[in-house]
Amino acid sequence: MGGVGGVVAAGHPLTAGAGAEVLRAGGNAVDAAVAAMLTSFVAEPMMTGLGGGGYLLVAPPDAEPVLLDFFVAAPGHGADPAGRAPLHTADVFFGDVLQVFGIGAPSCAVYGVPAGVAAAVARFGTVPLTELAAPAAALARAGVRLTEQQAGMYTLLAPILRSDPVAAATFLVDGAPPSAGSVVRDPELAEALERLGGEGAAPFYTGDLGHAVSDAVLAAGGLITRADLAAYRVVERAPVRVPYRDREVDTNPPPSAGGVLLAYALSLLDRRPGPPDARELIRAMEAAQDVRDAAFFAGLATEGFGAAFLSSRVGSTTHISVLDGDGWAATVTCSNGEGSGVLLPGTGLHLNNMLGEEDLSPLGFFTHPPGRRLPSMMAPTLVRRDGQVELVLGSAGSNRIRSALLQVIVNSVDRGLPVQAAVDAPRLHAEDGVVHIEPGVAGAALAGAGRMVSRFPGPHTFFGGVQAVERRDGVLAGGGDPRRGGAVVPA
Repeated sequence: MGGVGGVVAAGHPLTAGAGAEVLRAGGNAVDAAVAAMLTSFVAEPMMTGLGGGGYLLVAPPDAEPVLLDFFVAAPGHGADPAGRAPLHTADVFFGDVLQVFGIGAPSCAVYGVPAGVAAAVARFGTVPLTELAAPAAALARAGVRLTEQQAGMYTLLAPILRSDPVAAATFLVDGAPPSAGSVVRDPELAEALERLGGEGAAPFYTGDLGHAVSDAVLAAGGLITRADLAAYRVVERAPVRVPYRDREVDTNPPPSAGGVLLAYALSLLDRRPGPPDARELIRAMEAAQDVRDAAFFAGLATEGFGAAFLSSRVGSTTHISVLDGDGWAATVTCSNGEGSGVLLPGTGLHLNNMLGEEDLSPLGFFTHPPGRRLPSMMAPTLVRRDGQVELVLGSAGSNRIRSALLQVIVNSVDRGLPVQAAVDAPRLHAEDGVVHIEPGVAGAALAGAGRMVSRFPGPHTFFGGVQAVERRDGVLAGGGDPRRGGAVVPA
């Protein structure tokens, strides 16, 4: 689906539509991304929210790309670690794949979304935040009719929602996940969005909402202190950059892990011409997986690690991508993890469980010092040719983010597929000695080559949710990932 005034790809039709409406009214791609992000908190509440974190990568038409890091930080300033309660756990099944997540107050990291929203508008926006937040707040009050995909996310995460009586009362219906077609309303989230629009981020960090969060989390055995919230800052970073074919790829730099691992995999594929086959993709994925050792994660926090790493080797999440008619590009990934089950009455905040995600704590739980950003796999990404943005993309999917993005870039750049076809194409993911595949990937050949193969019966949320937009021959188009209910709306 294409557009001339701009195009938005996102994880829900309402999310994409909110961004497109801002473009039609004269806002730029960043304004549209913020409006879409705020709407996603209402339309996709199991995947994102004010209690999480994220990254926004912006490419102005005549300037270098800039990454705004508003991901979650480790808590504990002024707190006694001995006061932390043990992690509770919940089992989440992605088809036949089981993942165990830590939940509850000890899993909650310091959120960055309110600060990130305010910083994006202040740095790049042209539309007041109050105007961007108002439609999302109205939608939260009026209610959203659940799609099949969003109802599926409630079912997927029901074990977490049942872990806390407030979360269960808010998100479940008589203890059961709401069904597709039912209408979900959240008046407390509406109020929180209005406060963010009218007062900015301050109430969530140094005001009454932040104080309520800290007091409740500390009382329940977590470590988010008022000092943690007061100290939180959005960080502006230069993206990590790697050449690929006759393009350059800009993506999320350290201390995030996903972008530099994606760049490394692309650099390995770039050593050989032509579209890579499944075996070459798997080798690149496994190589990126294998470098994730203790030295890699220890180095992420050091200045200049991304460039040094590449030069030594190279000869519950949602995503929004936007291109506008004036040449701006914005790509933002936000996540609440799977949600902690900690929902604070009166705040509109369902807190993240990032400290309970093993993918974000590969050296062990609670090893990050207070204030340290966690090493996310989220990787909002731009592909440019001759300095002009050609492809804008990002994905949900935890550890599958980098493999999903890798394959969509290959499909677009190497195979020349239009953006929707590049997103739709069957995917694979290699990890821990197993190759997970969707129908359409040659599983028999992989098994015959000695690979352990896990076959999914169809396209699946396990393989991420890539939302992408492209500019090809002057025409703007988008690709929404059907695996997570993705939608494209032109402006």
